[in-house]
Amino acid sequence: MYLIYTKRTVFMKNSISLFSSYRFTHIILMLIVLALIPLTSQAEKREFDLSIEDTRIVLVGKRDFHTFAFNGQVPAPLIHVMEGDDVTVNVTNMTTLPHTIHWHGMLQRGTWQSDGVPHATQHAIEPGDTFTYKFKAEPAGTMWYHCHVNVNEHVTMRGMWGPLIVEPKNPLPIEKTVTKDYILMLSDWVSSWANKPGEGGIPGDVFDYYTINAKSFPETQPIRVKKGDVIRLRLIGAGDHVHAIHTHGHISQIAFKDGFPLDKPIKGDTVLIGPGERYDVILNMDNPGLWMIHDHVDTHTTNGDKPDGGIMTTIEYEEVGIDHPFYVWKDKKFVPDFYYEESLKKDLGMHNSKVFKGEPIEE
Repeated sequence: MYLIYTKRTVFMKNSISLFSSYRFTHIILMLIVLALIPLTSQAEKREFDLSIEDTRIVLVGKRDFHTFAFNGQVPAPLIHVMEGDDVTVNVTNMTTLPHTIHWHGMLQRGTWQSDGVPHATQHAIEPGDTFTYKFKAEPAGTMWYHCHVNVNEHVTMRGMWGPLIVEPKNPLPIEKTVTKDYILMLSDWVSSWANKPGEGGIPGDVFDYYTINAKSFPETQPIRVKKGDVIRLRLIGAGDHVHAIHTHGHISQIAFKDGFPLDKPIKGDTVLIGPGERYDVILNMDNPGLWMIHDHVDTHTTNGDKPDGGIMTTIEYEEVGIDHPFYVWKDKKFVPDFYYEESLKKDLGMHNSKVFKGEPIEE
């Protein structure tokens, strides 16, 4: 009996020891797994302040426009966040007309009252008032934000739009190849309403100015690259017209539509983009030269009644330089961040840009 008792005791002691060892190992493994979870998977809380201000901008030459500008700039500040971030935006209306902000592309799961649509999800923000939007940044991709009051005027010709870029937690292989990132917001304007805020944007309007990031050629900026770069053009249809963006000398890979990846990128040389749409185009810089990017709706390459304007820019390769007697921009002063390319390199957050700053209008 004593021998049997002793063996049973030893067996029980060994079992307890093994169980304790298993639990200890399990706990250690769990701690290691938790330690390996990237910090980016945790939802960050980001809070921004936007004001809406009466601001005068110049599209080209002396063609100015009265705008309702977010933080006094057109396009509006870049809002650059991570997929899943909890975003809060406090919006103060400093103009004399009501406004809202619609976060175009955001799903607003459980936050439908932050969708920014007057008469449906909120009262418009009256002059002098502040409204706070709260939402989760999802899905990832190239999105944008714009007013949703009198969109026919406020969006079409008052510059109430800006980029909202939501970085994916798990970028696709094609995204990892990109070396330079650019945002092009395409818009169209009716000069007869330029300085008549509160009016315009009606059937029969004659559009006569067309812009990339609120500038018409030749006051747009070149896209400067070197051979071997892979560039991403984030095209955003911010206006009222359809545009056909044609890139010379390169194959465009249309990789994303409205922020969503395509199963297989579509190859071409012309991208048709309508109001509200976004296309992300990937191009390999493998053909040194000076190459035009322009709208192939030919009337969109005019300024008023003058040709050679509107939606045009060039790709400038470092290898060929710009000192050519025929090149229209050979003496041009280069202005960086015209395509938010410098702002996109900064830490996540909201980035104002002096490049787009207008002049305050005192009423």
